[in-house]
Amino acid sequence: MQKRGDLEAREAAWLSPKATLSVNSRGRAAEEAPCPFRTVFQRDRDRIIHSKAFRRLMHKTQVFLAPEGDHYRTRLTHTLEVTQVARSIARGLSLNEDLTEAIGLGHDLGHTPFGHNGEAVLNEIHPGGFRHNEQSLRVVDRLEFQNCRRGMNLTFEVRDGILNHTGNLPAATLEGQIVKISDRIAYINHDIDDAIRSGVLSQSDLPEGPIRLFGAGHGERINSMIENVLEYSDGKDFVRMDEEHQAMLDELRSFMFDRVYHSPEVKKAGDLSQVRRVITGLYDYYLSHPEALPGDHQELCQEDGVHEAVKDYIAGMTDRFARTSYEKIFGPIR
Repeated sequence: MQKRGDLEAREAAWLSPKATLSVNSRGRAAEEAPCPFRTVFQRDRDRIIHSKAFRRLMHKTQVFLAPEGDHYRTRLTHTLEVTQVARSIARGLSLNEDLTEAIGLGHDLGHTPFGHNGEAVLNEIHPGGFRHNEQSLRVVDRLEFQNCRRGMNLTFEVRDGILNHTGNLPAATLEGQIVKISDRIAYINHDIDDAIRSGVLSQSDLPEGPIRLFGAGHGERINSMIENVLEYSDGKDFVRMDEEHQAMLDELRSFMFDRVYHSPEVKKAGDLSQVRRVITGLYDYYLSHPEALPGDHQELCQEDGVHEAVKDYIAGMTDRFARTSYEKIFGPIR
């Protein structure tokens, strides 16, 4: 049987000198006995997979609100695709796959129902705003219950990677930087795939420059992007694309914002109005009736304040639970 020490020795022997070794982790906020057969990062990964927040991702919107068909991405399938891309890059650079996987699986745990539409509404109405990366960290630190305690007690490196998978600050580890670029690679490509499937885009609509550089097909583009990240980042103290490839990725991303993410065909006025009505209605209701919150969130009212507890409850909802909760209180959504 392989024990934790065997796995830690294998990391030291096989991984790059720039890799984050599990034995060198900066540790957990609360000290605990080590697992006899898993490294600290493997243990973090398992805690995330077994969390309620992770399971709820399967019923949260990625881009398309209430799509007709079963093949569109959800927040869960997005998370799995990000993690697959990230592990490929980590393996190619001889960095720590277990740390990379844990960050990838946990990076979107704080996403709201109804995708970025729900996030935008909560950002408007919640004092101090709302950012899903910060909420993801709050999920693993405060909102999940594991081992009869609040929070998952994850390692510093996983928590840092979750927080800094988006935004201007770089992650403290190269593995965290991998997840950041992998998130963009994954969502741009799978959102193109879903947009073409829905009829919002056709293959001929895609911008010529990026398609010439990366390729026309879904898998071809992803392989090309990963290959450039590997070639440009090998042996470096950063993980990213070279300037030419990054510019083309940025052009493709801008195209997606113009033609898909802000498109009235995708963000239909009626759907957006319903999202706003559901999120604001629930938020105002629970602010006025905190006694209607579940017991653990009532505890949060006492500890962190009612606004924070209400935000946490709504952000954790799936799309369908948010709709059902609204209709139980206010009647059918119109």
